[in-house]
Amino acid sequence: MTVTLTRRPGLAKLRSASARSPLHALCLGVVALVVLAALFAPWLAPYDPNEVDLGDALAGTGGDHLLGADTAGRDTLSRLLVGARASLLGPLGVVVFSTVVGVAVGMAAAWRGGRLDSVLSRGTELVFAFPGLLLAILIISVYGEGLLAPVIALAVAYLPYVSRLTRSLVLAERMRPYVSAYQVQGHAPLSICVRHILPNIAPVVLAQATINFGYALMDLAGLSFLGLGVPPLTPDWGRMVFDGQTAIQHGYPLSAVLPCVLIVLTVVAFNVVGEHWADRVARRIP
Repeated sequence: MTVTLTRRPGLAKLRSASARSPLHALCLGVVALVVLAALFAPWLAPYDPNEVDLGDALAGTGGDHLLGADTAGRDTLSRLLVGARASLLGPLGVVVFSTVVGVAVGMAAAWRGGRLDSVLSRGTELVFAFPGLLLAILIISVYGEGLLAPVIALAVAYLPYVSRLTRSLVLAERMRPYVSAYQVQGHAPLSICVRHILPNIAPVVLAQATINFGYALMDLAGLSFLGLGVPPLTPDWGRMVFDGQTAIQHGYPLSAVLPCVLIVLTVVAFNVVGEHWADRVARRIP
């Protein structure tokens, strides 16, 4: 008797997103533009983002400064472009750490079950009860300013969302016939999880990670606005909003409004893309 092992399509599910809605295509374009701007910022920025020129303080749009300058005479366009790097790098660190650890925790809890599942589940519930921003503020108060402390704190705060999602997906996947077939053939549990279950749940996890990226960007921008994120001289969208408050009082709102607009557009774009992928995958899960 020959047993045919069938696997559900994994990452191939995301190819179905090629038939995109107009809103999804627009948001995907926004994401691509922001990422490209962050990658090529040193070559696109017309000025040094930290170059102070008091003679150009609060300069208007046009002329030497296409989008004007802030209260220190720093070029707004250059700070927006270079600030995209720090604004995207922090959320990327949060998402990568929380996704890798969360998937490992959720998969171990679902596969082993019993006491390990109970301990890990209680641990994630404990983290759920502690606000992520408050945890970030506490860690920053101990280790000082910088991007590393808030990234670690928010990664820990986002970890339970990924682990609980992974646990539910793996529990459902374990009931599939192909898992039993691999077990009968003597495949090790780790091999089954990594080589067969993980590719099948990856589209849903990646969709959730995309949504988490937008929320992490917003949280880190909020911390920078409070002066608890990146150091003062580091270009960052949240820090630019904080620095631009004085310019608003003098009737020059662009240096603060433009980073706000970019934060909102980027967060919305990532959320729309992530939810679109999740919906496309969900419609193909039998």
